[in-house]
Amino acid sequence: MGQDQTKQQIEKGLRLYQSNQTDKALHVWTKVLEKTSDPGGKFRVLGCLITAHSEMGKYKDMLKYALDQIDTAREMEDPDYLTEGYLNLARSNEKLCDFQKTVSYCKTCLNMQGTTVSLQLNGQVCLSMGNAFLGLSVFQKALESYEKALRYAHNNDDKMLECRVCCSLGNIYVQLKDYEKALFFPCKAAELVNDYGKGWSLKYRAMSQYHMSVAYRKLERLPDAMECCEESMKIALQHGDRPLQALCLLNFADIHRCRRDTDKAFPRYESALGIMTEIGNRLGQAHVYLGVAKCWLLQKEFDKALDSLQRAQELADGMGNKLCTLKVHCLSEGIYRSRGQQEELREQVVKFLQCVEELELYCGMCGESIGDRDQKLQALPCSHIFHLKCLQTNGTKGCPKCFKSSMKPGFV
Repeated sequence: MGQDQTKQQIEKGLRLYQSNQTDKALHVWTKVLEKTSDPGGKFRVLGCLITAHSEMGKYKDMLKYALDQIDTAREMEDPDYLTEGYLNLARSNEKLCDFQKTVSYCKTCLNMQGTTVSLQLNGQVCLSMGNAFLGLSVFQKALESYEKALRYAHNNDDKMLECRVCCSLGNIYVQLKDYEKALFFPCKAAELVNDYGKGWSLKYRAMSQYHMSVAYRKLERLPDAMECCEESMKIALQHGDRPLQALCLLNFADIHRCRRDTDKAFPRYESALGIMTEIGNRLGQAHVYLGVAKCWLLQKEFDKALDSLQRAQELADGMGNKLCTLKVHCLSEGIYRSRGQQEELREQVVKFLQCVEELELYCGMCGESIGDRDQKLQALPCSHIFHLKCLQTNGTKGCPKCFKSSMKPGFV
């Protein structure tokens, strides 16, 4: 199959895919892959297959095609193709929660000396890197990466990228418990969809609605949370977006748990876990087990809660997600305290404090923990995070943490 025919068949597959005929599109692209002799065409069709398998949640297949794509890029010896290939490898590993590999591939992308095409991809590379750092609970580096991604989005007038970064920023502030910011950013993403998204995939609307729903739940605005989640789920079902369906099911379960309706929460946790296990979303699975543990705690079923927490910790340890581990120790501590099991309690307290220290989740001004409760936070340009009230009352110019670390021992 020659260059022109390859191009025509790829376009045919894209039209089928955009009209929701996914199986037919995959069939066309697979045939192109078998028959084409054009390396550029092969690279492009592999890109289509990577995107389709990502949206279906078939992350292991996505990774397989990404590895094929990087081999094709190496044969062509073109830095732009190599950058895109490494970005797809990074994304595949991000989806499979292999965050250290994601960071490594992203760094490779950023070190590539490509042309303008590579520079346009750098925003997406920074977004993937930020998501990986967030997966590892390295909040400052995650924030730093998101800020860079936003700069690239603004410089290239890339509204789709800006929309995705806003959703990720919503996610980071949910974890840091500044729920006003956690709502602000996905609302900004929803505005971008309304203003610019006529030709965009509906997944952008679904994504912003899902992140808004999580923030509403954290703010205890449960009817709003339910409404946004229902809208997101509806689009996810229409488009066969399994990963988003799983996240919506998890959020529905959490909403029911907040209403203390465990009978409705448990089956939704189970459904979310089934999809997340199937697609390989280990971080999602850990969050399911944390939610299930909280449900068992509502029912005073402490042994069952501890069993769920153990599963969450195994997944968190495997990924290197320190925040999830911290939550496990915090909930376990509460169980052992209520049972008067002093030895186990002491062990959990020590582990909890180690996690807090490793996460560096404390304000560099007042020294209190960040993320203990809902508080307004402020990130400075260096991406160090403080309580907003501390920065306002102190009136310090510049970053106290950066100033402290730059002081040499002889000059203190």
